[in-house]
Amino acid sequence: MQEMDLQFHIRCKKGDVGRYCFLPGDPGRCEAIAAHFENPVHIGMNREYNIYTGTLLGEQVSVCSTGIGGPSASIAMEELTAIGADTFIRIGTCGGIAMDVMPGDVVVATGAVRYEHTSMEYAPLEFPAVPSFDVAAALKAAGEALDYNIHMGVVQCKDAFYGQHSPEKSPVSYELLQKWESWKRLGVKASEMESAALFVVAAALGVRCGSCFHVIWNQEREKAGLWQPMTEDTSGAIKVGIEAMKRLILADKK
Repeated sequence: MQEMDLQFHIRCKKGDVGRYCFLPGDPGRCEAIAAHFENPVHIGMNREYNIYTGTLLGEQVSVCSTGIGGPSASIAMEELTAIGADTFIRIGTCGGIAMDVMPGDVVVATGAVRYEHTSMEYAPLEFPAVPSFDVAAALKAAGEALDYNIHMGVVQCKDAFYGQHSPEKSPVSYELLQKWESWKRLGVKASEMESAALFVVAAALGVRCGSCFHVIWNQEREKAGLWQPMTEDTSGAIKVGIEAMKRLILADKK
């Protein structure tokens, strides 16, 4: 009977995870996030879902990787919610679009372009993909308190990584290039692959979600021949996410 209680993909049951949960894409990032927990325990790993649980400020918290893209991210949120999680912070990576978004900066999403398809199985396209206000506010406050260079704004979410980076090779390059120009003109800050789905799924499930991202590179700055130091050190975004979750925990306790 206990085996039947396990969620199908994440292979966890009630009690294995806390109500507060971090959602990185990369399974390898989970250990770095869990290092900020008190008494972290590795719960297990199945497929792309690597899970640790510990405590922050006396509250049970978890981290569960989601892999790449909306489909696997939505599965993680569905199954984590089914066993008690209700507050999620995605700690991810992104590529800058706006010219002032530099590698090493942290982007906090205030909304996400639904240029993906997972969210369409949860809400009509007219429904906006936006984070929970208190989570986004906590991320903003955390970034400012830690003195990181924070950008607040809309991010673009996609299903195909190479549709962004090699659009000319695609049979639908005309659409990809036109859409990309639209994102630039609309002031979109960065591009990533999960938040639109997570924001809409969170709304459908009645849970809280927000996102922050480490900027790896900015292809628009590259095209313009502008200097930028590429960085894959995600520690800044991790610290912002941890500090934001602490703020949410303290607010909930009040």
